[in-house]
Amino acid sequence: MGGFGRKPIVGARPIRLNSTLTMFRRAQRSWVPLISLALGAGVGRVTTASAPSTVLEQITHENRSDPSFSPDGRRMVVVSVIGGIEQLSLVSVDGRGATLLTADQPFDHEDPAWSPDGRSIAYVSLAGKGEVIHVMDADGQNDRPLTPATQRSIHPSWSPDGRTLLYCTDDDLHPPKKNDAEIYSVDAGTGGVRKIISGGVNTYPSYSPDGRRIVFRKMVGESNSEVFVADADGSHEINLTQHPAFDGWPAWSPDGRQIAFASNREGNYQIYIMNADGSDVRLLARSEGRGTAPKWTPDASRIFFSICRSFQGVGRCEIFAAGVPVFTPTGPAI
Repeated sequence: MGGFGRKPIVGARPIRLNSTLTMFRRAQRSWVPLISLALGAGVGRVTTASAPSTVLEQITHENRSDPSFSPDGRRMVVVSVIGGIEQLSLVSVDGRGATLLTADQPFDHEDPAWSPDGRSIAYVSLAGKGEVIHVMDADGQNDRPLTPATQRSIHPSWSPDGRTLLYCTDDDLHPPKKNDAEIYSVDAGTGGVRKIISGGVNTYPSYSPDGRRIVFRKMVGESNSEVFVADADGSHEINLTQHPAFDGWPAWSPDGRQIAFASNREGNYQIYIMNADGSDVRLLARSEGRGTAPKWTPDASRIFFSICRSFQGVGRCEIFAAGVPVFTPTGPAI
């Protein structure tokens, strides 16, 4: 694969479980993407809430997804598909200068999350029969497991002080049917685990910037997914989106006043922004394909996200970015 100078891994197995690309492949069975912006084109035209049109920038061009930013916003850790295996790479914020962290490890690595102090990266390892959250140094050294091997843990995210991580259990054990998934916190030093939210399907948790609240995705009924917030201990759950569409992949803005999320409320999955109390929902960018997993840059000027499409008969994902309209709050951050 270009940029790494490495040979593809022979006998690589298909990507599976909760990766962005796997979820796209499953979704292809029930919808047909409109493909008019070819991968590799660099930029396309989209509409936003602040102007009739703006530029949507394609950041990567080598089957990469799920970015997580370094604290200074200069680099990202991303999932790179190499020889059919999901590996982790460091790239600059413009998508260039790739450094492979998980060199030639013959198993998938998913859900990377850079720590607030910039020293560590958490991710999901699929080295065994299940999923285990690991933590390694930001250069790929000193890799160690953090969560119990029997729990099937996914979607890690750091607390603002870097002392704990939120994560959830796998809700896709028997796709396409969803199973119950719980949200936990784990001590980054000791590995001590504490259950935060249970009952139903609860995934994609993350702390607010002040650490007082969490946002997460929760299934309501058989097919409706909503964005919820709760106190950091899991109490006082509030449904923010209250929409019949499938809303998920929530992400706090750096100042805690806004939440980005993905939704199929207008057909294809698109990226939306709302105030932290659920008000003033607006479309960030209208893109072609399946846009999910938004991530704010540390300076809040842009939102990066993954777009997955069928390209020449093969599903693949790339990272795109869109500028964030200037926010005029209608109320205080919650």
